[in-house]
Amino acid sequence: MVQMDGVERSSHSSSEAESATRKDHSTYNSGEYDDDGHPRRTGNLWTASAHVITAVIGSGVLSLAWSVAQMGWIAGPFILIIFAFLTYYTSLLLADCYRSPNPISGKRNYTYIDAVRTNLGPLQVRLCGFVQYTNLWATAVGYTITASTSMVAIKRSDCFHSQGDHSTCHVSNNPYMVAFGAIQIIFSQIPDFHRIWWLSIIAAAMSLSYSSIGLGLGIGKAFEGGHSHGTIDGIGIAHGAAQLSRGRKVWQIFQALGNIAFAYSFSAILIEIQDTLENNPPENRTMKKATLIGVSTTTFFYMAIGCLGYAAFGNSPPGNLLTGFGFYNPYWLINFANACIIVHLVGAYQVFTQPLFSLIENWASKLWPHSSFIHNSYAIYVPLYGLLPVKLFRLIWRTAFVLITTLLAMLLPFFNDIVGLIGAYCFWPLTVYFPVAMYINQQKVAPWTSKWVWLQLLSIICLVVSVASGLGSIEGIYQDLKHYTAFKTRY
Repeated sequence: MVQMDGVERSSHSSSEAESATRKDHSTYNSGEYDDDGHPRRTGNLWTASAHVITAVIGSGVLSLAWSVAQMGWIAGPFILIIFAFLTYYTSLLLADCYRSPNPISGKRNYTYIDAVRTNLGPLQVRLCGFVQYTNLWATAVGYTITASTSMVAIKRSDCFHSQGDHSTCHVSNNPYMVAFGAIQIIFSQIPDFHRIWWLSIIAAAMSLSYSSIGLGLGIGKAFEGGHSHGTIDGIGIAHGAAQLSRGRKVWQIFQALGNIAFAYSFSAILIEIQDTLENNPPENRTMKKATLIGVSTTTFFYMAIGCLGYAAFGNSPPGNLLTGFGFYNPYWLINFANACIIVHLVGAYQVFTQPLFSLIENWASKLWPHSSFIHNSYAIYVPLYGLLPVKLFRLIWRTAFVLITTLLAMLLPFFNDIVGLIGAYCFWPLTVYFPVAMYINQQKVAPWTSKWVWLQLLSIICLVVSVASGLGSIEGIYQDLKHYTAFKTRY
């Protein structure tokens, strides 16, 4: 391990004026640096699309069959399409906020919070920061739960295969959460978002793989005879084993809305993804195309998996599609699909946590600008990677973050409820409210014009949806806690 004298690329907390002092005009012209003094961005349409697909297709896809089942064959697919449209539409608004005041040639906003600060002011920044970074942290908790669920599914699948379908095969997911956390401690030492493009491409490939497997298995089981293929109104109050009280059905519909919102959640890191793009063509144009590719791809899989999963299991769907008992054969294919989920979530965890890592490290750098503990880098050789720059503060802080996140996942291992709560919490403020408010400010949309009224009405409706889905998920967690013992629950 050797100390490094070079300065790593920051997460863009410095201003353009500060950046400009680092290099003279001739250096900018060399092509090694962008107009703001940061190392030249090399991202393109395909890397951005990979980031989007990695961020969007996550653990949320596994709960879609359950979500569609709560609403039935008409409302379920319709709600999926509505959420896709809302996500795409507000992402277009957000992409124009990367540069201000002009979306083509204005000053860069390196992060989501920078865009809010430029367009909405300091009070909104505090609200945005709290929502965005707690959402990123909560998503890391959710991904830890989901990855361990897939690891448990592999273990149980092997057990059922060797001991028979009627065996108990109970497995605790705690050791698997610890294992996933240990992997994330290692990957979390990657310095910044710009170094993980390759991880996003691998993760995107994995997400498409397990989604395709789930799709294929859903098709196969849906065409089997002898079971229900669902109903127009979904799980109701008179469907045998799936019977629900009227009140419980309403709560589960609310929770399903949160699950779908979570499945489409990536707005919190859209600006960070856009900041990886080269500026020719303009970043907002590339990002809009990447968003169209990403949302279109994921919506196709979401519709197929949600609907075919519902057709496969009818009104008795599993909360997690690939851990449903009916999918333990062929066991080797299920094991491969769950392995793909695990690999995907390793990458997705980093996509969502890198902005949070950067926030804390930039804050510490400003507070203690001369601290060797914070600023000094040491080069460690990592097989298959090369020299990895390591800072002691980064090593300790990121390791502590992963440990705390893993502990919280072990305390609340409720897949569907946690997914729904996260989706409800972040959907309105990050996907709708801030993009709409920033767009209105940047484009100078006059109050009470038709466009202003449409945008405000959209925001209000989505707020109501977020509140309802959040209440549904909280009620679900309350019901789960009645039958749960911390660290002792087995599956």
